[in-house]
Amino acid sequence: MAVSMSAIQVTPKAVEKIRSAFAKQNVDGGLRLGVLGGGCSGLSYQFKFETKPRPTDQVFDFDGVQVFVDPKSMVFLDGMILDYKESLMQSGFAFDNPHATKSCGCGSSFSA
Repeated sequence: MAVSMSAIQVTPKAVEKIRSAFAKQNVDGGLRLGVLGGGCSGLSYQFKFETKPRPTDQVFDFDGVQVFVDPKSMVFLDGMILDYKESLMQSGFAFDNPHATKSCGCGSSFSA
């Protein structure tokens, strides 16, 4: 069941990159966003493909791309914006998380 009001936002550019990655990997399902203990700043983002959501997941739909978030991760991800940024130096997904009090240089971990 998809949630109509998103507590997580995914930009159109990120949706397109996720859709492209699904097609390239020949994956059917959704993207799991989560938070795990560890990383340079204490918590790290989990980002992986899954075929279906777990029973307790919140499921978000962005233009046909499903994003699954477990209840414990939702505490840290509520209000987050997932974007995709490209520059001459690097390209990749960027997390704009209002719960992050500090982030590491690589942008893949944070502390809340």
